Amino acid sequence: MYMMELGTVMVGIALAQISPGPNMMAVSSAALSGGRQPGLLSAVGVATGVFIWSVLFSFGIGAVIDAFPQSLTAMKLVGGGYFLYLALKSLWSFVVLTNPKAALMWVAVSMFLASAQGTHPALIVIGVLASCSAMVIYGIYALLFSTGVAVRAYQRFFRVVDGIFGAVFGVIGSKILIDGMRDLRS
Repeated sequence: MYMMELGTVMVGIALAQISPGPNMMAVSSAALSGGRQPGLLSAVGVATGVFIWSVLFSFGIGAVIDAFPQSLTAMKLVGGGYFLYLALKSLWSFVVLTNPKAALMWVAVSMFLASAQGTHPALIVIGVLASCSAMVIYGIYALLFSTGVAVRAYQRFFRVVDGIFGAVFGVIGSKILIDGMRDLRS
């Protein structure tokens, strides 16, 4: 695999990691409610999950999705349902252990690698780099959200923040479920 393709993939992954989403919300929530150590532990969990997704795709899950597009529809239905579950849970308290959106990102990465003549070892390299990137990015979020100012603001407005998290997850989950249902009808 050429450095240009590797750089392109890593920029895309870093942009996905930097953008707000379930992983950022999980890390920020842990840091806001528990402090620096829980925030950093959440960042380690996210980085570990990134690596696990890359390993799964390097050992053929991407090929299964390519061969059986309906498996992507199933992932949309399960992921959308999971987001709706998180939305309801966020209305009371916020905890995220996994991010179904990650599967869709790794599908895109594996398709890109296949079109660029990428290899399975390249996917492992990307997984390691993406995991390191996740640790840095989400570690920074953990440090930022565990500051005294952020924690005090969260304690003052935690019901509003958790409500916003719940609403965001509800919208994401509904969108993914609707897309999955449309795929079933096609």
